[in-house]
Amino acid sequence: MIRHVIEADLPAIGAIYERIHDAEEAGRITTGWLRGVYPTMETARAALDAGELFVLEDGGIVAAARINRTQVDVYAQVPWRYPATDDQVMVLHTLTVDPARSGLGYGRQFLAFYEAYALAHGCPVLRIDTNARNAAARAMYKKHGYIESGIVPTVFNGIPNVMLVCMEKRLDQ
Repeated sequence: MIRHVIEADLPAIGAIYERIHDAEEAGRITTGWLRGVYPTMETARAALDAGELFVLEDGGIVAAARINRTQVDVYAQVPWRYPATDDQVMVLHTLTVDPARSGLGYGRQFLAFYEAYALAHGCPVLRIDTNARNAAARAMYKKHGYIESGIVPTVFNGIPNVMLVCMEKRLDQ
């Protein structure tokens, strides 16, 4: 089940962030994220406060993401294939799956929810970004029909020297 986050969910989301950082630091995964910089409990708190944070439950919280219409500043530098007004675009941010539960289809389930949510809110254009170092996320998004429209060098959420891969998908209405 995917639902909006409540206050009591924040510790579980923070624990997923920490397990991702642990796996990154141990060399088991590559996200390009930095412990204490991004994502942090403040990342989750801001998304909760905005009413934009969702969790996927399966015997506990196993994944989380922020969904809104907010395009990061560097998106203006991307030659998008599907030009759209801000009110036609939905963006998925900080999709996280507990590393102990990876490979079980939770990312795919979140993408399906995101796409249905976007259509329900009148947004036929979807945008996602990821660090170029995150090959697993790039492959998953590509597998589900997202195209890479540009790679922009930036400082992203406080992380320096990020090559931000900007991806998009247009949904039929």
